[in-house]
This record gives sequence, structure tokens and C-alpha cells, in this order.
Amino acid sequence: MAAAHLSRASGNGSYSPRNASAQLVLRYPVVRSCLRPLRKPLRRFPPSATMAVAGWLQRRQLLTVPWRWRCSPRRGGASFPPAGQIRDTFLRFFQERYSHRRLPSAPVRPRGDPRLLFVNAGMNQFKPIFLGTVHPRSELAEYRRVVNSQKCVRAGGKHNDLEDVGRDTYHHTFFEMLGNWSFGDYFKEEACSMAWELLTEVYEIPRDRLYVTYFGGDPSLGLCADEECRDVWLHLGVPASHVLPFSLKDNFWEMGDTGPCGPCSEIHYDHVGGGRNAATLVNQGSPDVVEIWNLVFMQYSREVEGNLLPLPQHHVDTGMGLERLVTVLQNKRSNYDTDLFTPILDAIHKGCRGPRYQGLVGDADVGRVNMAYRVVADHVRTLCVCITDGIYPGFSGAELVLRRILRRAVRFCSEVLHAPPGLLASLVPTVVEVLGDAYPELTKNADHIMDIINENEVAFLSSLERGRRIIERTVQQMEPSTDFPAEVAWSLYGNLGFPLDLIDLMLEEKGIRLDSSAFNKLALEDAKRKAGGPQAGQQEGTNVHLDVHSLAQLQSNNVPATDDSPKYAYTLGQHGQYEFSPCQATVLMLYRDQSLQKEVGAGQRCGVILDRTNFYAEQGGQASDQGYMICLEQQDTLFPVESVHLCGGYVIHEVTAVETLRAGHQVQLFVDEAQRLACMTNHTATHLLNFALRHVLGDNTEQRGSHVTAERLRFDFDTKSPMTVEQLQQVEQVVQDVIKRNEVVHIAEVPLALARSVQGLREMDEGYPDPVRIVSMGVPVESVLTCDSEAAMQTSVELCCGTHLLQTGAVEDLTIISERQIVKGISRVIAVTGQQAKQAREVGNCLAVEVDSLSLRMQQRSTSIPEMQNLSKEVGQLTKVVASTAMPQWQRKGLQTVLKALQRTANTAIRKLELQQAEEEAKRLLAKHCNQPVIIDTIPAESLSILMKVVNQLCDKSPGSSVLLLSPQASGEVLCACQVSKNCLPVFSAADWAMAVCTQMEGKAGGSPVVAKGSGNAKGMQRALTAALTFAQSKL
Repeated sequence: MAAAHLSRASGNGSYSPRNASAQLVLRYPVVRSCLRPLRKPLRRFPPSATMAVAGWLQRRQLLTVPWRWRCSPRRGGASFPPAGQIRDTFLRFFQERYSHRRLPSAPVRPRGDPRLLFVNAGMNQFKPIFLGTVHPRSELAEYRRVVNSQKCVRAGGKHNDLEDVGRDTYHHTFFEMLGNWSFGDYFKEEACSMAWELLTEVYEIPRDRLYVTYFGGDPSLGLCADEECRDVWLHLGVPASHVLPFSLKDNFWEMGDTGPCGPCSEIHYDHVGGGRNAATLVNQGSPDVVEIWNLVFMQYSREVEGNLLPLPQHHVDTGMGLERLVTVLQNKRSNYDTDLFTPILDAIHKGCRGPRYQGLVGDADVGRVNMAYRVVADHVRTLCVCITDGIYPGFSGAELVLRRILRRAVRFCSEVLHAPPGLLASLVPTVVEVLGDAYPELTKNADHIMDIINENEVAFLSSLERGRRIIERTVQQMEPSTDFPAEVAWSLYGNLGFPLDLIDLMLEEKGIRLDSSAFNKLALEDAKRKAGGPQAGQQEGTNVHLDVHSLAQLQSNNVPATDDSPKYAYTLGQHGQYEFSPCQATVLMLYRDQSLQKEVGAGQRCGVILDRTNFYAEQGGQASDQGYMICLEQQDTLFPVESVHLCGGYVIHEVTAVETLRAGHQVQLFVDEAQRLACMTNHTATHLLNFALRHVLGDNTEQRGSHVTAERLRFDFDTKSPMTVEQLQQVEQVVQDVIKRNEVVHIAEVPLALARSVQGLREMDEGYPDPVRIVSMGVPVESVLTCDSEAAMQTSVELCCGTHLLQTGAVEDLTIISERQIVKGISRVIAVTGQQAKQAREVGNCLAVEVDSLSLRMQQRSTSIPEMQNLSKEVGQLTKVVASTAMPQWQRKGLQTVLKALQRTANTAIRKLELQQAEEEAKRLLAKHCNQPVIIDTIPAESLSILMKVVNQLCDKSPGSSVLLLSPQASGEVLCACQVSKNCLPVFSAADWAMAVCTQMEGKAGGSPVVAKGSGNAKGMQRALTAALTFAQSKL
């Protein structure tokens, strides 16, 4: 087998070592000076290993390929290979020696897999191949042998190393996974042989330092030990004491709860060596013996029921972390001591001018300076890679995780390394120098990466200082041996943007723990409030909605209405970012328990009435702002603002008082700018959507309601029927056109009477203030107000009190992800914008490819019932995914139509195949039993449905026969089906017959006097057959 692959690799129909060497000399002229004899005599192998030995001999002949360096990690005084060369050697080895197709790394943003935050393994991009869902005409379907170095991020989600980074010398959020794959090509023998050759012959790692593991079996699952893999390693010359069996936990790899899986073989390296046997340290968490390579052999598929079935095609998926490999080959004990990190660590030292990195961990790392070096070095690599691949620090999903990473790095730069602002961004050129050759996209985006990091660092530094003071002040006021209050941590998390792990870390440094259970309770309450929409979580509404008596009291006391015009005070900065003006105000009154109060105590929830505010109160369908306020008297106390409401001209800020709050206090207001900007984006998008709907469906389309939040927008309108796929597409296209034109959003206050004269403005059935705000997209308000102007007919013009973008381009994208009729004549659409919209489109496109692939495979019309049943099951699963996933609604409708047709096709094909199989089996049984009055037999049948069809066919062909068939299954179950001849009724009942038989097998049965079915246990099958005959004889 190895020889066949080698001949294929050399492009020749036959193989001989001499021919191969000659070809290599021609292909690599430098090889003439590199040919040399083997260094030691060949090992003798058992006769049973002839093929393995032949392959081994051929591979040894091929070692004359002129790799430009020889890795000798343990030779004193030798210079060690740089990481770039180690990576390149891996790729060249598989590409040039074994004809693998070399692929670039996929981006770390997963394509079309909403379950993943980041690409966290080399195999992610090949999932369709493993799952058998790959499009037959796609490039993926052509892959047989593949090699690459994949960028991976493990932070957030199931695989999360973020909180461990910096504490030790080997955890990372970003790492590179070297991998080679075989898709239905080579398997265990070749995979192990290639790995051993690369490690011991090319990288020249001493054999006595390597240990290999294999799957030792699992009797509970009926899985034997992977002796095939064990024998391959032994035949390659690995000593038996270095070939070790391990359990399911360590040596059986599964993609998920269902799907492809199989045994794996890990290669471990002993850092100590010296001739010792370190077998007892393998898989024991010892830093001296570490796994460097995992070879996964996918040969099974785990079904929904939990059982394992052999795969029709075997695959190989291997992964070796570059960082660990470089540590071995450069003779280091820490990943951070390799040249993947030392240039970055040196740049950090130059930037902060503090003590040098010494590699200290734990208690030896006084002041956590070394931990800070590791965190910053790791995190800046992750930031560079993620931003380059289109993931920016943000507020949900992968973007939120990246924001945490950036803020964690900023904190270590500022507070531990005492570095000046800008250090983090200044490291980008060094990262590009280290990784740019392997990933050229980093070089192209270096300036952009630095800009993004700097902008986010500036935004966080002021909050960081304030948060540090709040923590210190809270700690000073705490009783000894008490947990840090959850309310304070929640405000740091929700209002100042402190990642939870950063709060934990800062408290840990002070020897204090957070009250986690109370914090989780607050998080759960907040999640319920958000999930419930605008009315959720307002049991405390008595503190935000003024009662009539309190309102009258305020007016009689001449308390002025709140000036909320500062909520509109924002501009576009030099780099296109929104800048919100600060606001200082005076507390006029407090409202609690339906009464006005001058003072509230710590821990009490109340409504705060100010003389002025920059917070947007919920109105016009737009959700209220959130944020916080601080008293100028006590700068280290933060009062979170949870919601804002408007009552009789007074803006009520719902606040939980952390300290005593009094009327007359001067406060500084801080709006959650990210939430506000997201609401502004979605509100502007709502206006565009309204215009597009009227443009596509007609001017008589009227708005019936809307709700805008930071996450999405909802829009209700009257319509005669659900929108078609074409109409949904046209609406999105109209919105896209306005976004691309980046129209200026014109806003002006005008007299209400003048606003009523605007042509095309929807009917004003709501109570609007006078003057009223007009929001016009692309056309100045003055032009809209001109007599006889039809400008409002050609663009979006609405009366609106909400906050909006200043230009439409910032919407970026919009897609409708849901459309349904909520009552007759009124439809509701839900849409998302920006990155959410782009991700929805990406997911939709990936699902479309899966459906297309399934359709093509269905057209091939398999003659195997199990294969058709699997296709039918796949259609059902994909139908559920399409129905529940956020994707463009027009695309969902189209895919659902296709999937319904595919389900019908699959069901029809299965019925035909079952009937065909049943007819053939019935013919065989009829020939065997020759129209006897009672036919009792056992046959193989893949399902109860098929068994029943055989019985029906047999009775149709022999009307005078009563038939009972049993079918033992691999699971140990026995299926039973029977039918009684009408001539025997009513004395002979099929239901009684099936019950009598299945009772003998400790099973159940049911049916009618004519037909019945059941099941039982295989242990009682012989008794059941006897009972079947006895029962039939007693009735005839």
C-alpha cells in the first residue's frame, strides 16, 4: 500500500528506489551534494510485517530530499531552526514528499457555523467532508490529501483557555495547528509512518524520547482495542514499552454527540530524556512529558441512538501545535522562550522600560510582571489575527470575547507593566514580523489593526482607572472575610465594560473572592429582562412611572421639566466614530414607592429626576438608554441606570443606589455608547425598511407598530398576504441601495402645522409635540417642506423623536430574518443590521450549499434502504436547522420549499425500495413454504416497516396462509409482524397471536384481528417460535 502511494506521489506507474532517487536528483539539483548512506543498519522486523518494512525501506531511500537544515534539538552548541522554517518544513514534507495539497489557513471567523465563536481546530473547514454533506461539485469534494497550518483561537465557548493564559508557560488564546488529512485515501499505516518519519528523520527528534498511545478498547461500547494501530507502531520500530494503551477519554475522538468519530493515537515527548522510561508520566498532566501530535482515525459514525456504525470511507485528521513543536526543536521548556514569542517580549520590555521577562510563574512571579508579559504577548497575537480576519472588539459573540481579550491586555499593560498608552498597538509590527510570512494578510492590515487597538484602548483606559478606584474603595469598606458584593461587580461589568475574568483577577490579587452566586443571579435577571422585551422585568415599575398625585406635586412645586435635548448632542469624529457629549446635571427629586423623596439609602431602587439628561427615555418604539451616573462628591461611587422613562415631561432614571443619594447632588451622566449606537443604527434602518416596504408593496402600506433595540428591529405593517420571496429580496435591495449611497440623515424641528403639509408623510394619528422633529434620508428638510415638493415620495421622510445615525452607510447591511402574519391583515418582520446581518447571510449561504449538496446526492438515487433513510433523516435535521437559524427570510422560504420536496422524494424512494425488498423476500418465502396454511419463519429485515410489508406481500400472494415473521436485530431486539387469513376469522386473531409470541420474548405487541406487530428480546426467540406454532395449531 505504501508503495502504491509512493508511486502515485512520484507520478510514475511503477516504483523503484533507484528511479525515485533519480527523479529526486533531477527535481532537486542540490540533492547531488546531499546523498549519503544510512547512518545505521536496518532493524529486523517480524515476517508478518513485510509490507510495513517495504514501505519503511522506500521511505528511507527518499530521505535524500535536500531539506536545508537538519533539526538536532539535543546537540550541544548547535543552532536551532527558527519557527518559520519548522512550519515550512512540515508543509513541504507532506506537499513534496507525499503529494498533499497545500492549503492556506482558513480565517478564524467560522463560515456558516453559528455554534462556533472561532475556528478552534484545523478540521473545522473540512466538516462537510467528514459529515458527508460536501457539495459533489465543490472544490472540497476533490480533496484527497491535504496539509496546512491553521490559525486557531480558543477563547470563549466550549474550548476556552483565556483565563489560563499567563498563569503558565503553555496556554494560549491563539495558536497554529499543523495538520495533514486523508479523505478516503491513506489510513493508519501510512499516517503513523509519515509522522514517525517526519519527527525522527527530518526533525531528528531522538526516538527514545517519544511515546505513542493507542485506543485500548471499551467493553461497555463493544469496542476492541486498536491493535492495528499498535502493530503499526511496533513494526516501525517503536519499543513495546513506549507503545501505550489508553481509554476512551484519552484515545477516542468524537466530533460531537453524533457524527464521525474514531480511535486516535497521540505522540508524546519527554523533555527530560537521559535514557529513562517515562511511560508512567504519559497523559498524567506532567509538564515533563507532553503530547505533541494527535492522529485521529475516523472509522465510525455515532448515531442518534448512541450506537457506532462503520463509516463507508475512512479519514485521517492529524493535528500538531506549532508552538509545542518549536519548543521541542529549540530545546526550550516554555513556549514563550521560543522565537515565536521572544521578539514580542523584547518589544514589550522596550515599550514599558520595566524589568525584563524572566519566565517566572506562581509565587515566584512577584507583582505578576512575568504573567503580564505572557498575557500581553499572547493577546496581541490574537488581536492581530482576529482583526485581520474581520472580527472586531464588540458586544456579542466572538466580538465580545475579543473585547475581553483586548481589555485584559490593556489592564496588564497599564496597571502591572505601568506602560504608557499605545504600547499594545506598538507591538503589532513585531507580531507581523513574526507571523507575516506565513499569513501575508497580517502585513496588509497592520495599520488598520493598530488603529482598532488604539481606539479601543483609549475607550477603556478611563473606565479602567475609575473601576480600579471603585474596587479599592469597596474593599476598604468591606468586613473581613466577606465576599466582594455582586452589585458592585455587576456595575463594573455592565457599565464600565469590565470582563468578568478581569474582575476576578483584580480581586484575586487582593486575596478576595466575588460572590459568584449573587452575581449569576443578577445576570440571570438581566437576561430575562432582555429576553422578555420592553414589558419584561418591570415589576419595579412603581419607581419609574409617576402617579398622578406625584406629578401634580412636582408641577405645583414648580419643579421644571427635564431638559433632554443633550440626548441629541453627538457628532462624527475625524475617523468616522461617533462622539457623545458629556452631560452634568442636578438631582431635583427622587421617586420611590409612589412618593417623592429627598433622599434614598444605599441598596434602594428609585427613580431619579434630573434638571437635564443625555439619556434617551423609551418612546417612539426605541428602547431606553442604559449607563451610569456618578456623584461629583464621591467619584468612586457608580450608580447604574437600568432604564429611562418619560412621564409628563419629567425623565425618570431607574437607579439602584449604591450609596445615599440626595436631591441637590451634582451628577455626571455616562450613556452606554455602544448600546445607544446600536439603537441608532437599528432605528435608522427601521425608517429605511418602512420606505422600502412602501416602495415594493405600494403606498397604501401603513406602519402598525415598531420596536427598536440594540439587538434587532421589529416592524408591523398592514398587508393582504404574506410577502413572497421576490418581495423580500426587493425590499432588502432597496435598503441596500440607500446604505451604499451613504445618504446624509437630515433632522430638523419644524412647526407641526408645516409638517402636516409634507406630501407622502404617513397619517399622523399619534399625538406629536409642537414643534415636531422630521427625519429625512438624503434630502434636506428644507427641500421636503417646499410647496408642492414630491421629495418625500422618493425617500424616507418621517416624524420621529428617536436618535438616528448621521449617515446611512453606518447601517452596513440589513436582512429580514423573520416575516409572519400576527393577525389577519397585519404582518410582522424582524430584521438585523451590520455584522449580524452579514453573519445571517453567511449562514444562509452555507445552508444553501448543504441543501444543494443533499439535493444532488438525492438525485443519485441509492438502492440501499439504510442510505436513503440516512438521507431522509438528514433532510429532517436540515429542515429543523433552516427553520430555527437566523438567516435571510427569503432564503429560508426557498430552502424550505426545496427541503419539503426532498422529504417527499426520500419517503417515496424508501417506500419503493421497501416494497421491492419485501416482494423479493416474499417470493423466496413462498417458494420455501409452498402455500402452507401457517407460515412461521425468521428473516433479516432492517425495520418493522419492511417486515410488515413482507408479511403483507406474502399474504397477498397466498391468501389462504396466516403468516408470522420474526427478525432479530443487531441491537438484541427481535421484531415481530403477523397477518391472519380472512378465512380463519374470527377464531384466529392476529393481535392475540402476536401477543402470545412477544410475551415469550418479554416484549409487547398490538394490532387488529387481521394484522399485528410487536417486539421482544432475542434471548426468548426460540421459545417465541415454538409458541407461535402452538398458538396457530390451537386455533386451526
